[in-house]
Amino acid sequence: MNTDMRPGPPQCVALFDLDGTLTWRDTLLPFVAGYVMRHPARSLELWRLPSALLRYATAGHDHGLLKSNVIRITMGGESRSRIDDYARFFVDSLMPRGMFRPAALAILEAHRKAGDHLVLLSASPDLYVPKIGKLLGFDRTLCTEVAWDPGHDGEESLDGALVTPNRRGEEKCRCLSWLRQQYAGLPIIAYGNSASDLPHLVQADRAILVNGDAATRHSAKEMGLAVGEWR
Repeated sequence: MNTDMRPGPPQCVALFDLDGTLTWRDTLLPFVAGYVMRHPARSLELWRLPSALLRYATAGHDHGLLKSNVIRITMGGESRSRIDDYARFFVDSLMPRGMFRPAALAILEAHRKAGDHLVLLSASPDLYVPKIGKLLGFDRTLCTEVAWDPGHDGEESLDGALVTPNRRGEEKCRCLSWLRQQYAGLPIIAYGNSASDLPHLVQADRAILVNGDAATRHSAKEMGLAVGEWR
């Protein structure tokens, strides 16, 4: 009789998108809006948002540039300790607020019980996404990273420029290729919800588009991807 109760080797890499896949909606806007609400003086900078939106509209719809500008307007120059304190509060509030889809958490738990490697891949920033990864028990989190200034008093302050590519679209394909090197020989099962997820979903060994709109579901089916709905 085999008395070794240790789990066997992982069966696959389970790669999850965050916003709209694990959650019901976007997380970045609630994050920055909540920060402004807790620190009302930041609202004095909101007059800069229309120009940021205009630059987005006239600069090829650069999602990374818009993300960086919004972060700088709402949080730029704030200390790391202040932002980290708020990020912990924000992430701790997500479960009680029902931000996560129950069906998504059930799929995540099934992969965990199977001994799979759990990887969170998100275009949202590392201001809070790694804390979500830790909350949900992911083994690894990949997300868009932002810059910090050293600061004159020894504490870093938020710059807000992106120090990695915005992890969206084709950048997720590069992340998936990197993961294949890290987990050599293991198949990758990927879950995403938007049209921008389709490029990396088709490169996975198995993938499901979940919670997509009608046009994205149609495109996914044409690409031979499975589609589903998580509630």
